[in-house]
Amino acid sequence: MPSSSTPVETPPQKDQQDGASPSPHSLSHGLKQRHLSMIALGGVIGAGLFVGSGAGIAAAGPSIVVAYAVSGLLVMLVMRMLGEMSAAHPSSGSFSAHAERAIGPWAGFTAGWSFWVLLCTAVGLEGIGAAKIVTGWLPGTPEWAWVALFMVVFCGANLAAVKNFGEFEFWFAALKVGAISLFLVLGVLALAGVLPGTDSPGASNLTDFLPNGGEGLVIGLLASVFAYGGLETVTIAAAESENPVKGVASAVRTAMWRIALFYIGSMALIVTLVPWDSKEVVEKGPYVAALDHLGIPGAGQLMNVVVLVALLSAMNANIYGSSRIAYSLVERGQGPKALGKVSGGVPRAAVLASCVFGFACVVLSYWRPDDVFPWLLNMIGAVILVVWIFIAVSQLRLRGRLEQEAPEKLVVRMWAFPVLTWVALAGMAAIFVLMAREPDTRVQLYSTGGMTLVLAAVGYAWQRARARS
Repeated sequence: MPSSSTPVETPPQKDQQDGASPSPHSLSHGLKQRHLSMIALGGVIGAGLFVGSGAGIAAAGPSIVVAYAVSGLLVMLVMRMLGEMSAAHPSSGSFSAHAERAIGPWAGFTAGWSFWVLLCTAVGLEGIGAAKIVTGWLPGTPEWAWVALFMVVFCGANLAAVKNFGEFEFWFAALKVGAISLFLVLGVLALAGVLPGTDSPGASNLTDFLPNGGEGLVIGLLASVFAYGGLETVTIAAAESENPVKGVASAVRTAMWRIALFYIGSMALIVTLVPWDSKEVVEKGPYVAALDHLGIPGAGQLMNVVVLVALLSAMNANIYGSSRIAYSLVERGQGPKALGKVSGGVPRAAVLASCVFGFACVVLSYWRPDDVFPWLLNMIGAVILVVWIFIAVSQLRLRGRLEQEAPEKLVVRMWAFPVLTWVALAGMAAIFVLMAREPDTRVQLYSTGGMTLVLAAVGYAWQRARARS
């Protein structure tokens, strides 16, 4: 096994190419193109958009639109880079497999297991958030029981067949897309002054564009960056679709308008319709506050349903994503062999392990809410940025190889390579600097850095041991 300075393009896991016939002990190709299309469409509409954007608006005011636009541009570049590599080499390991191919096994190990921890922890957090909404409707029922119910449902669905994950995500995504599309239509009608019973606010709410100065914009920028997490799932799922290359290419090429419309467009509407310093923006959430301001009856409960769907969708997607990342790592010899067992086209041991880890996080939130649980949350705080750096560095190293060895595989190409790849890396470095400046995010940065260094050291030691054997 070569060292990280001389990686080779021969990871043990085989790419899932078009037309491949999977064996009974490999992952199935049970996701249809409609599943993948809707996963790509709905995947950009996460719980963070509905829940977490209120704090960003309160800090940045109307300039939150700039924050989402800047971070959205960075995400578009990351998705383009990831799409280039995933279309050329579809793999359930996605960026982890690409990092191993480009940099070395230690990089794939670090990127993969750190992302697995992030996804599993997120499963628990989303379950808690969903349970809080349901107990608000049914007071007196225990939160933990709802979390357990959600976990059993989605764990069971993911254990049965990949098409179950696809069907859940298809309908979840359809509901999310329908809800936010309706919000956008109502918002535009209100701004045009044609919504019955509503006067157009014009630009009256946009006069104080930077109410808290540059510091507020920085806080809004950091909040917006982490709201985009989860877009990577479509490249993981593509490996189990009927046509992986076509699915990845389509998802990446439409990412720009999806981000512009759903994230930047909705933020622009909210800060135009509602005063940025309204208490309801944080207390109720920006979308509920905007609908209440328009006098839409039942807006609060309607958006609670949408947020619940977004949280359940994220739970389902993260159980799926974490199990496939774990399976890919084991296939490449970087994890316990038991997690690599496949039956019925599903890595069931990996699904169970991911669910158990997620539910353990829920138990910690009740058992050790003041020390262990916050430590765990801080540890995963900046993982998505670490993953993005691995994606950018991998694309820098793999593009030249692809052009020389298999140019026909460059179905998706990174724009203005290598200039925009370096621009993206500079943007990620700038975000790290901003995180180090803010007390709240500084702890996350250092905690994630510590976990990353530990995983890198373990991965490198494993790589050296394999090279000697």
